[in-house]
Amino acid sequence: MCGICGIVTTREAPPDLDLVRHMLGRLQHRGPDSSGYYRDHRAALGHARLAIIDTEGGAQPLCNEDGNLWVTFNGEIFNYVELAAELKALGHEFRTASDTEVIVHAWEEWGESCFSRFNGQWALALWDRRQERLILSRDRLGVRPLYFTHDRNRLIFASEVKALLADPTVPRSLDPVGLDQTFTYWSTVAPRTVFAGIEQLEPGYFAVFDRDGLRKAPYWTIQFPQRFAEVSQDVDVNAAGLRDRIVEAARLRFLRSDVPVGAYLSGGIDSSVTAAVIARYTDAPLHTFSLRFADAEFDEGHYQQQMVERLGAKHEDIVVTATEIANVFPEVVWHAETPILRAAPAPLFLLSRLVRDSGFKVVVTGEGADEVLGGYDIYREAQVRLFWSRDPESKLRGRAAELLYPWMLRSPGRAPAFARSFFGRNLDPADPALSHRPRWDSTNALRSLLAPGLRDALRPDRADDVVARMPGDSAGWDPLSRAQWLEMTTLLPGYILASQGDRMLMANSIEGRFPFLDRDVVEFANALPARHKLQGLNEKYLLKRAFADLVPDEILHRPKQPYRAPDAASFFFGGTTPAWLDEVTSPEAIRAAGLFDPAQVAGLFAKCRQRGGAGMGNTDNMRVLAVISAQLTHQQFIIEGGAGAVDRAPSRITVAVDMTEKPNSEKGNYR
Repeated sequence: MCGICGIVTTREAPPDLDLVRHMLGRLQHRGPDSSGYYRDHRAALGHARLAIIDTEGGAQPLCNEDGNLWVTFNGEIFNYVELAAELKALGHEFRTASDTEVIVHAWEEWGESCFSRFNGQWALALWDRRQERLILSRDRLGVRPLYFTHDRNRLIFASEVKALLADPTVPRSLDPVGLDQTFTYWSTVAPRTVFAGIEQLEPGYFAVFDRDGLRKAPYWTIQFPQRFAEVSQDVDVNAAGLRDRIVEAARLRFLRSDVPVGAYLSGGIDSSVTAAVIARYTDAPLHTFSLRFADAEFDEGHYQQQMVERLGAKHEDIVVTATEIANVFPEVVWHAETPILRAAPAPLFLLSRLVRDSGFKVVVTGEGADEVLGGYDIYREAQVRLFWSRDPESKLRGRAAELLYPWMLRSPGRAPAFARSFFGRNLDPADPALSHRPRWDSTNALRSLLAPGLRDALRPDRADDVVARMPGDSAGWDPLSRAQWLEMTTLLPGYILASQGDRMLMANSIEGRFPFLDRDVVEFANALPARHKLQGLNEKYLLKRAFADLVPDEILHRPKQPYRAPDAASFFFGGTTPAWLDEVTSPEAIRAAGLFDPAQVAGLFAKCRQRGGAGMGNTDNMRVLAVISAQLTHQQFIIEGGAGAVDRAPSRITVAVDMTEKPNSEKGNYR
């Protein structure tokens, strides 16, 4: 895993190499092993490397045989062995054993259709020196980040926004629409970011930038079958098919590495499955890592230990306190580069630090199973609401909401009147976003905190922008499929894989690998009948059936408990607050940033101090986190320009090619 950056210009002067080095310094945490750059009169590519595959020979930027096609690549192509064999049979010559070199030969052979052949997780930039064009590409579901800013004459790209802000000419301001998306969906939705003038490439897209400007197109889209086209399918046959694909996906991610690979173990079914597959189907030693909490409400240690004993794995864990969450939160926001509505990324930041300190660079995790296989409570909510919508006046149907969230101390079953009021709104069975309205209604309450000028400038129906993007044939999908599409378009890439995933892992130079987001797993799962994923209110039905022999019944059939961490309580524990918090949320700082109403924030924080952050409702918890993280985002990126404590120099330079020092016609020998 790595950090990438670069500049392409149509102006007379070549790109600034010092700027590329400065950008690489800001990506040091993504690639501490080595760095490299390439420059000619039109383009400069930079690469900060975390060496995983072909650690000796895979240095980047890397080129083809004649030096006319260069790539800087962040990620892994897990089927690179098979692709390399196919390309060699077609006459291509390889000089490394890396997955990176497959990319340049695949582009030479297949052009833009090569991306559909890749099974992996990536963000990459290809520079075609002969055609003077830049090609950008991002994996199907947005595991790896790729940001850029451009005008008619220049495009700058990087793995993280802080690297773009190393260029003092890039504007530094927050985008109101991006903030509004974050306060609705928990994250922005590509191509939007929270920074004005800075975009992210959409998952499943490639882009081309040349003298004609920027063009983008999808090479893959999220698709589901039409309900009327579903044929009877055998559940056991599908369970076997799912198992085969998950086993192969986990094996690829565990074995295709030239450094040791560990595994996260949360105590839930997803990570238990991936760890169990490694134990059963490989000879690799299994080293697992778990996150625990001092607060018993959030802790899953009992289930983790049960799985460790079953697997016989070498195991390490870390117990996180509320105070520790508050202490590292500024670092968390600096790496996340966005406001976040939960404190949950902070413990994952601490967990990845444990992995790094234990000598590992790679971990396999269970992310993606809930989105792909129907595991979230939001899908169960939708089932209940759809059932209720057929007779909204029925008191009996309304009581179905009491079955939701049994793990919560204040579950709907303990507050039935509130449950009926909350889940009984917007019960329109024809609404394609029926599943997500309760969540969006909750986050929409954050608008009440916004500064009046900002609040008045926002449209009230912002959430429907994403609904309008749904494919034209989605009206014929099962309601679960529509809910999955919304989740896989909003929360998955923008929050789960970014703020909780890539950013917290790469903050400590750890690569995460996600078997449930394997191309073959996703496409198989998306084609399944909805009832095989969510049977009544039994989530991930097919996954449980497929791996019943590898996972203990207590874990397999435990009530769904989403990963959570103490939110407001982390910052007001014991009635005290960290010094940095008082600084960034003071009335003066609130007014200076211009994002929130100082009086509203003061009232909210007074309530938190009085309660020590305890007993806060879901909406107030999100409000507290929104204010704290947005204020940190403003301070760190708008005021300080993303520099962090110190701008560092790039790590050891292993590739240094500057074609501006040679005649333009010289190709060079790169063998």
